[in-house]
Amino acid sequence: MGIAKTSITAILLGAAMAVAQAQAAPALSDDPALLAQLQPILAAHHGKVALYAVQLNTGKAVGIDQNLPVQTASDIKLAILYEAMLEVREGKAHWDEKLVLRPGDPVPGSGVLTFFDTPLTLTLKDALTMMVIVSDNTATNLMIDRFGTDTVNARMASLGLVNTHLYKKIMKPATGPMPADQPKFGLGKTTAYEMATLMARIGRCELHADAPRTAPVPPTSSEGFAKPDAQDLAVCAVGLKMLSNQFYRETIPRYLETVDSSETGTAIASKTGSLNAVRNDVAIVAGKSGPMVLAIFTYDNADHGWTVDNEGEVTIAKLAKAIVTDWSPSGIDGKTLVPGLGLDVK
Repeated sequence: MGIAKTSITAILLGAAMAVAQAQAAPALSDDPALLAQLQPILAAHHGKVALYAVQLNTGKAVGIDQNLPVQTASDIKLAILYEAMLEVREGKAHWDEKLVLRPGDPVPGSGVLTFFDTPLTLTLKDALTMMVIVSDNTATNLMIDRFGTDTVNARMASLGLVNTHLYKKIMKPATGPMPADQPKFGLGKTTAYEMATLMARIGRCELHADAPRTAPVPPTSSEGFAKPDAQDLAVCAVGLKMLSNQFYRETIPRYLETVDSSETGTAIASKTGSLNAVRNDVAIVAGKSGPMVLAIFTYDNADHGWTVDNEGEVTIAKLAKAIVTDWSPSGIDGKTLVPGLGLDVK
């Protein structure tokens, strides 16, 4: 009886997961010409690629293995940023609240806080800025201490992002049992579709959902989200400014930016993620024909180098250029890279 009951449970669970994945699968526009442009780039890459890109005002979309769970590397920090923004809006957190970096807290890897003397006092906003613009691992751990992995994961689940998960702090031992798939994914997992959807929520400044989801609302839709008010927009302006000042610009922005964004501003807000065999980038690109969200993940890459010409980074850049040029042939313009992205919402 025990074996039979377990088998039935497993079957039912598998069926439920299949239904959820089917609900989450986006409907892609029929764009064979664009797919034809992308195929040579994909074929030339010595590794694997999962991507999802969508133009929010037209609904044009393209996906390749967009529902396949992949390693996030540092792109999971977008989930932490979203949670922080929402808690600031709700008054549960404050940009100027003080956090103390203590001896033993700094960890190696990306960022600069590992080189600072401790104890060091930072504001919440400063730590989030470090986490986003230079992908600071030490700042990320401060944010995980502040908000908690369970809270972040519950938020992702409430958005219907069932395959987006933050496992633990960076380069610190887990404080409890880990899911069985943690060794495969490391810091976090997601899908290209779910991460594009999360970035769209940030760009559209959608911080209030009317009910938990079992599947994500498509990034082109605001269904179930309240129209952003002035306080929402103020919070989103801070988060979008962080993303717009991303320091690492060798992937999606590589062939798209033609000006010094540090002086003139940018039309691209992004968050990168990198491991030896992984290069990722998730971005909002303000096209003159309308805003686009691109989530491009490369993994199992043969090139493990850490130069700007890493093949994974160049592949992402080529894919981004092809997509953006096809959908916005007149180029990009940062004037619409503001909370709400210039879109009409209910």
